[in-house]
Amino acid sequence: MSNSVNTNVGAMIALQNLNATNTDLAVTQSRINTGKKVASVKDNGAIWAIAQGQRADIGALGAVKQSLDRGVAAVDVAIAAGETVSDLLLQLKEKALAATDASLKTAARAALNEDFKALRDQIATVTTNAEFNGVNLLETGATGFNALANAQGNATITVGAEVMALGSTTVSVATTQSIDTLTKAAASLTAVNNSIDAVSGALARLGTKSKALTTHLSFVGKLTDSLESGVGNLVDADLAKESAKLQALQTKQQLGVQALSIANQTPQLVLSLFR
Repeated sequence: MSNSVNTNVGAMIALQNLNATNTDLAVTQSRINTGKKVASVKDNGAIWAIAQGQRADIGALGAVKQSLDRGVAAVDVAIAAGETVSDLLLQLKEKALAATDASLKTAARAALNEDFKALRDQIATVTTNAEFNGVNLLETGATGFNALANAQGNATITVGAEVMALGSTTVSVATTQSIDTLTKAAASLTAVNNSIDAVSGALARLGTKSKALTTHLSFVGKLTDSLESGVGNLVDADLAKESAKLQALQTKQQLGVQALSIANQTPQLVLSLFR
């Protein structure tokens, strides 16, 4: 290699190595600052795209979880109200059965009838107010709802209505049902017995749906955790490894600066030739 004051090859090489070290150091510092080895598309386009897709699914599963949460709450409200209706029917049965006693005096039958009507009307109050977030599975005209089941939005969990309003298929006790006569008491007892059986069946179906929603909600939670873990494996930096690498690069940087300094002194050696 010729001695020249115009071209310093050694300094060029030293500068290239120092620049490469500085670039690696900047990458390592970025990873330490962000905690990610793939923080942007410039770091690794393919991995970044995969991670973004998974993040989209994680966000969508958050919406699924919210839908399932609302569904569980709506069904639980319906179950609580349905159990109350069932309890009221048991009390109605007691009143109706007592009213079938032919030996009852008029005053006693009238008192039983007042109790019966109060309990009957309470069923209407319960079913009307069994609402959560605008969903009422027990009132007349209820149609049920569909809860989201996956991140694509093409699968749902259907919960059907279980109408328990007075005069419905489930609760055959009419809005004007009474026990003020022996004949009406017998008819009311039959209606109440049928209603008790039907309400029990409806509650069993609601319980099954509630369990299905809760089970799927648990699955969605686990799936979300797994996806987040997978994204972390793709983009998160190993900070212990990066810390060790940082120290090594800082040492290389210092050595590179010294090498460049030595290389820059080389042209001065030419002066000794002219002494």
